[in-house]
Amino acid sequence: MPPIPGSGLAKGLAVTLRTMTKRSHTAQYPDVQPELPPRSRGVIGLFEENCTVCMLCARECPDWCIYIDSHKETVPAAAPGGRERSRNVLDRFAIDFSLCMYCGICIEVCPFDALFWSPEFEYAETDIHELTHERDKLREWMWTVPAPPALDPAAEEPKEIAAARKAVEKAEAAAAAAAAAAEAEQNPDTPAQDTAQDTAQDTAPEGDA
Repeated sequence: MPPIPGSGLAKGLAVTLRTMTKRSHTAQYPDVQPELPPRSRGVIGLFEENCTVCMLCARECPDWCIYIDSHKETVPAAAPGGRERSRNVLDRFAIDFSLCMYCGICIEVCPFDALFWSPEFEYAETDIHELTHERDKLREWMWTVPAPPALDPAAEEPKEIAAARKAVEKAEAAAAAAAAAAEAEQNPDTPAQDTAQDTAQDTAPEGDA
């Protein structure tokens, strides 16, 4: 069945009439800050203590906007007779947000949780060079990173937390056993031993008494 002439125009006018009768909503930015979703991609924060200079984020970045410089330092042996080790020390970590396309690959591939999304987006500059944030500036964005969502109470305990809890419980049990042994050596005549001796005497044959 061919369309009725003018039906498209009638539908368009109907949409226009419905829109005209609704109250318009104007976002009063910047006087009123917008309510952003919890996983908004605003700017990237750096938690420098977790960075091991593995270079994964820089290698995986499709825009090559991450710049990392480092040097190696020798760490003395932890115990006598051990061997020295070398570790990477971070000298520079910078992100050029004039090139960044906010794909989040660098955050996803970081194996040590050194990069995080912050919902802050008000960092426009008049000079494009100022959009390259060095590690000090990236560290400041960390204070705006929202807290992670609460865990599901019905979910299983994470393996890392379970392993850490078991290790702590084992260490506490070993420390308690060592303390009890030390106390037993300092006080050989403990009530438990006296009770054991009395019990032995009571159960001994009368001819041996």
